[in-house]
Amino acid sequence: MNGTATSSAGGGSAIPSRRKKIKSRRRASFLPLLPFFAFIAYFLVFPLYEVCKDAFVDNDGNFTWQNFELSFKGVYAQSFGVSMRLSFISALIGAIAGAGLASAIVRFGKKSRKVVLATSSVLANTGGVPLAFMFIAAFGPEGLVPRALKAIGFDMYSGSFTLFSVSGLVLVYTFFQIPLMVLVFTPALENMRQEWRQASDSLGGNGWHYLRYIAIPVLFPPFFATLLLLFANAFSAYATARAMIAGTIALVPILIGNLVDGNVMSQQQHLGHALALCMIGFSIIVMGLYVITLRATQRRQ
Repeated sequence: MNGTATSSAGGGSAIPSRRKKIKSRRRASFLPLLPFFAFIAYFLVFPLYEVCKDAFVDNDGNFTWQNFELSFKGVYAQSFGVSMRLSFISALIGAIAGAGLASAIVRFGKKSRKVVLATSSVLANTGGVPLAFMFIAAFGPEGLVPRALKAIGFDMYSGSFTLFSVSGLVLVYTFFQIPLMVLVFTPALENMRQEWRQASDSLGGNGWHYLRYIAIPVLFPPFFATLLLLFANAFSAYATARAMIAGTIALVPILIGNLVDGNVMSQQQHLGHALALCMIGFSIIVMGLYVITLRATQRRQ
């Protein structure tokens, strides 16, 4: 009896000590992450807090909704429409072209897959002034491509097209949208099992049946999720558009940059913060849909 009581008492005292050890280990595991959390807090949380705080005050520091009322009037409301149209068109073109390229890589380019994916990762992160200079040198009015086309009797600038327009920006944005689609969509294609096609063939199905009942239902969620990612990527692009159009087209990021730089009227001191908060909210909605779609895709797999 005494031995049993002693062992149970000892076991009872050992359980809290084990819990303390586990808690101490968990706390110690968070210590290497403290610099990362400090970095996120300083460069993301603190600026976001300042934007939210200044978006709801006027020049005198009083609470107001006027900044948001101005955000959806005139050129500012127009900028949201232009930015959404530009983002959707470039995302759709990038998604379709990138999906086709990713399918070709998975089916035929097994040996060159690593090279293509590595190149796509570089191109997907290319932007800003270097990308704008590349396209001006290649597709500008005096660029290499228009000169080469003129030599064979075709003038790409004879119509309404110009590189410094929304259609020109769509052309520029596809340069990094297509590689991003290749990077994100290739794993979804690689997860398509060969057994599914064999099962479809053994049941009497043809290529159309496989696409309709297997491939499209399985691949559409990741395709749609990546399309949302491309949309958010284009919607938040700033440096490339700023270098290309220099304020001639009303885009939300460019207007925010002009307002934050100090190019504002006296009664619109915090309008840029309100526009930035609206843009952040819209981006959160799009990325939230992206995460939900991605989780649904993972559950199916």
